[in-house]
Amino acid sequence: MAEPLAFSSTPKSSSYDAVVTGSGPNGFAAAITLARRGHQVLLIEGKQSIGGGMRSDASLTLPGFVHDICSAVHPLASSSPFFAAQSLEQYGLEWVHPDVPLAHPLDDGTAALLHRSVEATADGLGPRDGKAYHRVFQPLADRAGDLFSELLGPLPFPPRNPFLLARFGRHAARTGTGFAKKTFCGERACALFAGNAAHSILPLERPFTAAVGIMLTLSAHHAGWPFARGGSGRIADALARLFLSLGGEIVCGQPVAHLDELPPARAYLFDTSPRALAGIAGERLPENYRQKLRAYRYGPGVFKLDLAISEPIPWSAADCRRAGTVHLGGPLDEVAASERDCWEDRHSEKPFVLVSQQSLFDSTRTPGEGRHTCWAYCHVPHASDRDMSEPILNQIERFAPGFRDTIVARSTMAPADYEAYNPNDIGGDVIGGVQDLRQMFARPVARLNPYTTPAKDIFLCSASTPPGAGVHGMCGYHAAR
Repeated sequence: MAEPLAFSSTPKSSSYDAVVTGSGPNGFAAAITLARRGHQVLLIEGKQSIGGGMRSDASLTLPGFVHDICSAVHPLASSSPFFAAQSLEQYGLEWVHPDVPLAHPLDDGTAALLHRSVEATADGLGPRDGKAYHRVFQPLADRAGDLFSELLGPLPFPPRNPFLLARFGRHAARTGTGFAKKTFCGERACALFAGNAAHSILPLERPFTAAVGIMLTLSAHHAGWPFARGGSGRIADALARLFLSLGGEIVCGQPVAHLDELPPARAYLFDTSPRALAGIAGERLPENYRQKLRAYRYGPGVFKLDLAISEPIPWSAADCRRAGTVHLGGPLDEVAASERDCWEDRHSEKPFVLVSQQSLFDSTRTPGEGRHTCWAYCHVPHASDRDMSEPILNQIERFAPGFRDTIVARSTMAPADYEAYNPNDIGGDVIGGVQDLRQMFARPVARLNPYTTPAKDIFLCSASTPPGAGVHGMCGYHAAR
C-alpha cells in the first residue's frame, strides 16, 4: 500500500518556471507535461484535497461505502494519448474493466449491450441493424487510435489522417436522432446510440450530437469504459505521485482570487472556468477579452444520487448485471425528449439517467460482501433547485423492480452543490460549458491558439478549451506544449 499523500499549504520557492492553478485532470496534465521538460512547476489547488472531478468520498452515505463525487467511469481516459503515455500503474492506479462497458435496458425486459467487440455488439442488434452497425463502426474502430489522436485536441492543419477524419465527419456532423434513425431501423440500436449521444448534454436534434455518440461508442471498442479500483480519487493520487517524482510541488487549501497572490513565474496556466480567469487576471487582460470570457455560455446542470444498497440492483434484464454503466431512458424518442426538456427549462418526469455500479466489479468500494454502491444522475436545467431523487428512483425501479427495497442510505448533489464542490461547475454544468457548434471551435473564445490569452504568460487549460470535457488531460497537455 502506497504512503498517504501530504501536501504543503504554502509554496516552498520564491519563483517558478510555471504555476498551474487547479488540480483537475487538465491541471495535472499541464503540470506533468511541463515538469517532464525539466521546468520547476508549482500546482496550486484551492480545496484541501486534489482532483477536481476525480475525487471519491467514503462518508457520503455510510462508513466504508466509497462513492465517486463527480466523474465515475472513464472512457476517454482509457483512449487518451496523454494518459497512455504516463504509465500510471507504476503509481498505484489500477483500471477495472467490467465484463460489458454499457447496457441500455428496454421495457420488454431485455437490454442492448455495447461490448468491447464491434462484432459482439452488432450480433445483439439483429441482422439488419447489426450489419449497419458493423459497416459504420468497424472501419473507425480499426483505426481508433489514430482517430482519437486527431480528435482529442485542437484539429491539426493539415490533418495527419484526412481520409479517416472525413469518414468520421460524414457521420459526426449529423444530429444524434438523425444519425440513429437514418442508420438503424430497430429500437435496440437506436436506443443504444441515443444514450451515448446524450452525453453531449445537448438536444439530440442539434448538429454534431452524433459526434459524441460515435466517439463514446468507439472508445468502448478501442479501450473500454473502465473505472479506477478504489474510486476516481485514485487517478488523482497517481497523477500526483508521478508529478512529485518529476520534482513538482503541490500546494492545497489555497484558493486564488487574483494573480498577485501567486509567486513570480514565467508562465501561469489556469485549470479554471473562463469566468474565473477573467476575475483572477484582472487588468492583465484587455477588457474586451475579459468580456468574452464572462460571456462564455454554460448549459444544463446535473442532479446526482449516491446510494448504499443491500444487494446488487435487481435488473429485469439480467445482462445489465454484466455492465459497469447502465443508461436508463427507454427508446430514442424518450431519451431525446429528456435532453430537450433540460434545455427548455423543464424537468423531465422520465429523465435520462446514467447509472454506474462499480462495486459489482470492485469489492474495495464497500465495507463487506453483498453490499453495493449505486451512482446515478440526470441532466436538469441550469442552476435547477428541484430535488430529482424521485424521478431518478422511478426510472431505476422501472427497469429494476424492487430496487427501492435495497436502499439503506442515500446522498444527493444538486447543481448548487456541484458548483460549491468545484467552482468550474457553474450552475451544475460539469462539462466546462456548452459544447455546441458555436463553442466547439471557439472555446472559450475565437483564437488561432485557444489556450493562449492576450497576455503572453497567461494560459487557460481547463475543459473550457478543446477538446472539452472528460478525464483525458488533453486540454492541459496541449496548453502546456
